[in-house]
Amino acid sequence: MVLNGVKVLDLTRVVAGPACTRTLADYGAEVWKIEPPDGDLMRRGVPKANGVALTFAQQNAGKRHLCVDLRNQGGQDLVMGLATKADVVVENYRPGVATRLGLSYEDIKAVNPGVVYCSISGYGQTGSASNRRAYAPVIHAELGLLHLNARERGTEPLPESVSHADFAVGAQAASAILGALFNKERTGAGCQIDVSMAETMLATNEYAAVEINGGFGDEISPFRPGKAAVVQLRDGTYVQIPGNPTTWIFGMAKALNKEADMAERGWFSPKETQLQEGAVKELMQMWAQEYDHVAEFESALDAARVPLGTVKAVADVPQEAWAQERQVFVEIDVNGERRLIPRSPVRFNNELAGPSEKLGAGSALRGAHNRETIERVLDLSPAELDRLEKEGILQAEKD
Repeated sequence: MVLNGVKVLDLTRVVAGPACTRTLADYGAEVWKIEPPDGDLMRRGVPKANGVALTFAQQNAGKRHLCVDLRNQGGQDLVMGLATKADVVVENYRPGVATRLGLSYEDIKAVNPGVVYCSISGYGQTGSASNRRAYAPVIHAELGLLHLNARERGTEPLPESVSHADFAVGAQAASAILGALFNKERTGAGCQIDVSMAETMLATNEYAAVEINGGFGDEISPFRPGKAAVVQLRDGTYVQIPGNPTTWIFGMAKALNKEADMAERGWFSPKETQLQEGAVKELMQMWAQEYDHVAEFESALDAARVPLGTVKAVADVPQEAWAQERQVFVEIDVNGERRLIPRSPVRFNNELAGPSEKLGAGSALRGAHNRETIERVLDLSPAELDRLEKEGILQAEKD
């Protein structure tokens, strides 16, 4: 795998940082995940497989699970020892916490000059908002996502069901780390990376430039995903037709031989339909009710290159033919129980990335790999490991 031999010290928790380091693990890096004595917050999630939350397992599969008490100077010294052996360090503490723990970029650079050090935070490492607590829902609210969704859908602001900001910033961080590793290969120089959730949600919003430069005004845009029509077929199946319905209805009418319905309403161009969104969606729904099955409806719309998506539950995806053909899911060992999780979406020369048995695909209890990893990486004796456990520096969760 492309990152074989790369060592990553993972000081992250919850979603954003673990999503970043899961990507690095998927690409072959050896990732040492450090947890505090009370564990990563995501371990409290439900449901659990043999004591390990599935939300935690998904983001931390393929990593080595270590538990170190960083409130203890001995714990900080131990992790600093790992930092000297690492190619990459990733942390998502609030700015200032890593410095307080003696694990800042400057601290680690002093003993490992070539380190690639990535900090993930809500609002970045500098500026007046840098110390604010920021989870994905906070960023969704403050960076316009809830406002945009509410305006486009004609509803009150509603929360998002998925932590988009966490996964988006995790992907940006992983990309930055790969860029820094490439630069290190060429120059030998390490790098300090500062990536924020707030800026990521601007960069990953295709309408940010529109919104901050006055909005749509009187322009008619065919691309309005928040206004997309969801219609129900005769068999009860819901499908979504992407785009702005006031423009896409013309292609739909052509495909379904419904131009007469449009002419009857005086709709000959998007100028006439722009202020008729509700009526447009009602007409789309009327047409959809003439079809019994998705395959029949999709075939009819395909004549005008109008796509659709069937509304499905995530739990349905493993049974999809395409998902099985692409081996989208992988069964991993979650503390002794087999569970499915999403694999990496990436292929390298047609080789699957992501958790595999040979890379240690599973997810385990807190501290499960303490002794094996630290003995191997830092060459500590069993007696020294016993001392670290007795002093509470190394801790492990019991079955």
